[in-house]
Amino acid sequence: MSKPEQPSSHGSSAPQADAGQAHLHKQYDANFRVTPDYRASLPDVQNAMVADIQGAHVPIVQVGVSGFRLPLHYLTAENKQVVLETAVTGTVALPAEQKGINMSRIMRTFYEFKDRVFTPELLEEVLIRYKHELTTTRGRLRLAFHYPLLRPSLRSGLEGFQYYQVAYEGSICDLNWFRKFIHFDFVYSSACPCSAELTEHARDARATYGIPHSQRSKARLSVEVLPGASLTIEDLHAHCLAALQTETQVLVRREDEQAFAELNGAFQKFVEDAARLLYERLDADRRIRDFQIACAHLESLHSHDAVAVVSKGLPGGFDASFTDFGSLVC
Repeated sequence: MSKPEQPSSHGSSAPQADAGQAHLHKQYDANFRVTPDYRASLPDVQNAMVADIQGAHVPIVQVGVSGFRLPLHYLTAENKQVVLETAVTGTVALPAEQKGINMSRIMRTFYEFKDRVFTPELLEEVLIRYKHELTTTRGRLRLAFHYPLLRPSLRSGLEGFQYYQVAYEGSICDLNWFRKFIHFDFVYSSACPCSAELTEHARDARATYGIPHSQRSKARLSVEVLPGASLTIEDLHAHCLAALQTETQVLVRREDEQAFAELNGAFQKFVEDAARLLYERLDADRRIRDFQIACAHLESLHSHDAVAVVSKGLPGGFDASFTDFGSLVC
């Protein structure tokens, strides 16, 4: 009598379940409650020993969480509150002998302030809490949002909301020196002076009609506000408007479109002009300690853009190394 065939280890027979895994189940227990003892028993890999650090044992300048979103309250220049969706980035310094940080504390600590009214000054309070909760020496915080201003049309009396890309930023060092920054984007029209002159030449010399080229353009202001000084988003908007004049419009009728054409004719500008006009305004504001200006004219004549960068030039402050011109496309 022949013996029954034994299953081959290379055959199609189902593998035997690991005896150590036999008791596991694949169901979510919605009724399970975490006790203090259970929480204390959970492994904490980020606070492992120095020997568990992978790679070079070097400090990390910034480590944290980028882009978590929530609605926050902001104060306008008229002391009114607005609630705006905000993308928050919070980072701290990590010493060489520490494997990692508790990432959730970045968010949990920030959420303790979610019902406060945010100004650049409030970032100092949040960063001091970061230093305490994450046992760190340095921290940085950035709040990015779109800020609405009701803007009038040039001649018709209409009004519409213009939204401005803004960021509040703060940093704190091991000596608790707090620095506060505001970043502000301003979109405007730039009519080319060279094109305007060439068009007039064609009209005068050959009785030929032409249209000078103009284009949507953007200036990004990054300013450091002096300690104890107050600078609003509306202040930065006023500086841009006074310097450049030709802000893009929201609601227009025919009389507004005609007015905008006249405005561009009266305030023609190369990208170099735009950067210098803004420099003149910011440099005269004693509330501003330091600044950087980046401008991009999205040329309708060319398939490339004209760009310019200028900074105040303080030692240890902003420089002219801005290269992210793609972010100025509008």
